[in-house]
Parts: sequence; structure tokens; C-alpha cells
Amino acid sequence: MSTVDALIVVAFIAYAVSAGFRNRRQASKNLEEYFLAGRTLPGWKAGLSMAATQFAADTPLLVTGIVATAGIFGLWQLWIFAATFLLMGFVLAGAWRRAGVVTDAELSEVRYGGTPAAVLRGVKAVYVGTVINCVALAWVLFAAAKIAEPFLLWNEWLPAGLLRPVVSLVESVGMPLTIGGLDDPEVWVKTANNLISLATILAVAAFYSATGGLRSVVATDVVQIAIMFLGTLAFTTFVVREVGGLGAMTDRVYETFAGGGPGGILPDQILAFTPGRGKDVTLTTLSLLGLLWLINHVSDGTGYLAQRAMACRSDRDAKTAAVVFTFTQVLARSLLWLPLGIGLLVLFPPAPGLASDLMQADREATYVRGMAELLPPGVMGLMLTGMLAALASTVDTHLNWGASYWTNDIYKRFICQAWLKTEPSGRALVWVARGANVIILVIALAIMTQLTSINQAWQISLLFGAGLGVVQVLRWIWWRMNAWAEIAAMLVSLVVAPFLILYLDDDQQALRLLLMATVATTAALAAIWIKGPEDQARLRAFYQRVRPVGFWGPVARAAGAGDRDDAGARRLWRALGAMVTCSLSVFCLLVGLGTWLVGSPPPLWLPFRPVWVGGLLLAGLLLCPVWYRLGYPRPSDAE
Repeated sequence: MSTVDALIVVAFIAYAVSAGFRNRRQASKNLEEYFLAGRTLPGWKAGLSMAATQFAADTPLLVTGIVATAGIFGLWQLWIFAATFLLMGFVLAGAWRRAGVVTDAELSEVRYGGTPAAVLRGVKAVYVGTVINCVALAWVLFAAAKIAEPFLLWNEWLPAGLLRPVVSLVESVGMPLTIGGLDDPEVWVKTANNLISLATILAVAAFYSATGGLRSVVATDVVQIAIMFLGTLAFTTFVVREVGGLGAMTDRVYETFAGGGPGGILPDQILAFTPGRGKDVTLTTLSLLGLLWLINHVSDGTGYLAQRAMACRSDRDAKTAAVVFTFTQVLARSLLWLPLGIGLLVLFPPAPGLASDLMQADREATYVRGMAELLPPGVMGLMLTGMLAALASTVDTHLNWGASYWTNDIYKRFICQAWLKTEPSGRALVWVARGANVIILVIALAIMTQLTSINQAWQISLLFGAGLGVVQVLRWIWWRMNAWAEIAAMLVSLVVAPFLILYLDDDQQALRLLLMATVATTAALAAIWIKGPEDQARLRAFYQRVRPVGFWGPVARAAGAGDRDDAGARRLWRALGAMVTCSLSVFCLLVGLGTWLVGSPPPLWLPFRPVWVGGLLLAGLLLCPVWYRLGYPRPSDAE
């Protein structure tokens, strides 16, 4: 790493630390200031913060691996989440804000009543805030080690007396933290390097996150995503130029992999957006892609997406945040990564005979290899800063979000209010939140040592969350939903997931997810039928506070809201119309522009690429005023 590269990295660290200092006093007042920035965020800033978190250091490596092993069509398992994000934006973002809670676990005792609601709140705080959150953070840290290893060579910079104790420590623990694993002759020196790198990065991210709260997180996120886009654009440009241009890149895919690429994948399968030409596209896979936006643990925005929506200054800003996030995350980001992933596959073809379980990890590593071999000084510093900033952005969000459960839902609700019968001060809670950051980091680091690839951790996270998606949406739109249904879905997920992992191979992940969603949702519906709806007083209070869309007719009448019986349903259908048309707009623009960029084959039923590309772009643009009119109605339209 050159002096110029090092200066760029140091400049970002200085900015991040200063953001923590600037916001520390405001963040120290109470939990709303610390975790929700006082509910003052404009929509565009909240949306870019969401995108920065998911731009993450791990995601470009994951995308590179998926493109190589499953082709572009395999990326639909990421892109389909656009519908999830827009469901949260158009249907639920306003309701999240009006609920007035700090975490989604707290919502349990707003939506439901009695002991089941309290139990659900505690279980969700542990399950979502610790299990799912720490697994996600672990795979981000796993990616960080891959990124840092070729560039942060502490053994060449530090005196031997300082490095030797770290090497002895990691050797005594016996857990390698390197790309090569135990087969690498310098495994413990590289592990020590990576441990120092992670400790440094995490110390910076934990400092400004714990000091300045969500305000500092968002401030660094906006700068981070700008750096990451500039760095990724430069990286993509160098890779495409090295290949010989976009047209030459497509030709080289057909030449290099004429006999089959990784896992026997053919050129058309590598480049295809559509199922007719994609790799291993079965009815089960298509069914999963049609439902994955709903059968996931963030189907209603639960987690840091809802946190950003709740931190917005108005319902309209919360909606705008989701739209900005979706276009940035799914459209703009993917258009940079598509030619980058294809170009890296051509420049660094996989070694023949590599075992399938190692292929994904090998392909993920080519992203870092491309940075090391292709980027000149200055550009390397920009890209490395972007990657490290992306890591920091994801870490700071998971720390801030995870600490909110530990503080608001475990310490305040159960330790102080239920057990000690006291009401903690706002400043005391903020200090508890800062301490929770450290505990979450330790748990995530322990999980990280057990991972072999980013995709592995992501797939496990998807499986454990697949049973929660439907019930989390139902609690907003259907008055008969009860706390026992959510508890049943969660317990079934915890019990069934290990059996699915044990008896179904990784290649059957689509079947795993569908079975998990089916079994857990069936258990939830059974709980609704057995236990019935919540107490009418609780339902009326929730309706008056949140004014949810959907099927709330009996509750609306009992609450004296003055709504027509079908008013909530009509508002739901309008919001769903905005969600569907906006999703189609994003997908049309993505496939049209992506096909043009990488020379993808058109679908079998329309063999003319110019007609296919032109039709998609036209449809994507024409849908924009439709979803805007539906999603942002004038007062007369809303009525």
C-alpha cells in the first residue's frame, strides 16, 4: 500500500472519529436520540444510510462468487428483495413511525397484550438482536479478513517485539483467520495481521457508533457510499479495460468457458438474466424467487431498515427512504458489479478440479485479487478506503441496532422495570448501550471463526428467518393476528432449521426455505385459530395509534375512527400497487441496462436483443409516474 493510499484511508478514519465526537452530547440524552437520531432524518439521508449498510464489504465478494458459480440469474436471490424494501416503504414505513417504538421487539407489547407479548418481546430481542444480528455481523467480519490480508501487512510495519506476542496468541488459540487456512505456511503471521486489522477497524467503528449513536452512523454512511461508488466505478473501469472492453468481455466469456465454467456452467448460463437460459432453474427455484421477498426475517422491515424509517422526520420521508434505498441498492449498485463480476471471472478463471464446496470461497477471493493486481496507487487507496468504510458502515449499523435490543428490550424492560422495579435514566441507558456494543462484537467474532464462505453464512441466516416473514407482515394488516402466532413461528423455525440443514444438502436450499416457510406459517395460522385475536381494548389502542392499512374493519368501527369498512383494505391495495409497479420499474431498468452492459442473451421467446432491451427500458421509465402517483397520493386521492 502506497503513501497516497494510506493517506486516503487515514482521512476517512479521521472523519469517522470526528463524527462521533460531534454528536456525542446529543446522543447521550436518551434512547431516542441515541438509536433514532431524535427522529429527525430526511428521507434521502436515511435511504442512503440503508444502502451504505448493505453496500457492505462482504456483498461484492458474495456477488462475485454467485456470478461465477450460478450465473447472473443467481443474483435474483438478492434482487428480489427490492419488493421487500418497497413493501416496507409504501405499505409499512408510516406505520413504523407512528408506532413510536425504539425497536421492533418493543412493537410486540404495542401490538399484543399480556404475558405472551412480554415473552415475545424478550425472545425477539435475543433471537433477532443477537442470533441473526451476530451471524450477519460475523460474515461481514469474515469478508473483512479477506479484504485486509493482501494490503494491511502489519508484520512488515511493526517491530518484531510488538508482533510476536500477537502471533503467539493466535497460534495458542489455534483458529486460522486467513484465506489459505492451515495449508498456508505463514498461517499464524497472516492470522496475526488480520486480527490486528480487524481490531483496528472495529475499534474505530465501535468508537464513533458508541459515542455519537445513529447520527454518527448516518453521517459516516453518506460519505462511505460516495467513496464506495467512486472506488467501484474506478475498479470496474480498470477491469473492463484490462479485458478489452465490454464487447470483448462478452466474447471472452464464450471463448473461455465454451466447454463449461465453474461447476460446468455454460456461457449463456453465466450471462443470462432470464430463467429459460439460467443455470439449474427448476420449478422449486422459481417458486422460491417468487416468495423470497416475503419469506425472510426482514419482510416488514424488521431490524435496521425499520430503525431508519422510525428515525425519519415524517411518514413521507420514511417512504422516500425506502425508494432511495431500493434504487441505489438494487439498480445503481448492480450495474457496477455486473461487468466487474464477469470481468474478474474472465481475468482469473477458476482452477480445474476445485471442489464445489471451495469454489464459492475461491471466487469470492478473486475480488480482492483483482484489487491487488489491477489497481494503481491512488485508485487502490480509494477502493480500499471504500471497502473498509463499507465494513465500518455495516459494523456500526449492526452494533447500534443490536445494542438497541439489549438496552431497550432486555436491560430496561426486563432487568430494570420487571425485576428491579426501577426506571433507568436516559444517560444510564446510553452507557448500557455502549457496553452492549462490545458484547455483540465478541459474539460475532466467535461465530466468524466457524465460517468457510460468506454465502454459507448468508444461506443459514435466510433459513432461520424464512419462517418469520409472513407472520410479521400479517401483524400489520390483519386484526386477528396474535402473539402466540409469532411465538409458534419462531419456535418452529428454531426446531426445524437444524433438521433441514442435516437432511437436505446445500444444493437444496430453495426446498429448505420453502419447507421452513410452509411449516412455520402453518403453525402460526394454527395458533391464530386456537387462541383467537387479541383483546379488543388492545386492538383499538393499536389502531388509533398506528392507523395501519389492511383488514381492520371491525377494530376501526369499535375505535370510532369514522373509516368506511373497506377503507383500510383500499389503502392497502393502493400501497401494494405502488410497491408492485415500482418493483417492476426497478427490475425492467436493471435487466435492460444490465443486458446492454454485459451482452446477456435475450429470453428464448424473444431472440432480438435490441427489442428486448428497448422494451424493458421503455417499460421501466413509463412505470415511474404510475408508482409515484399511487405511492405519493394527493390528499384528495388518499381520501
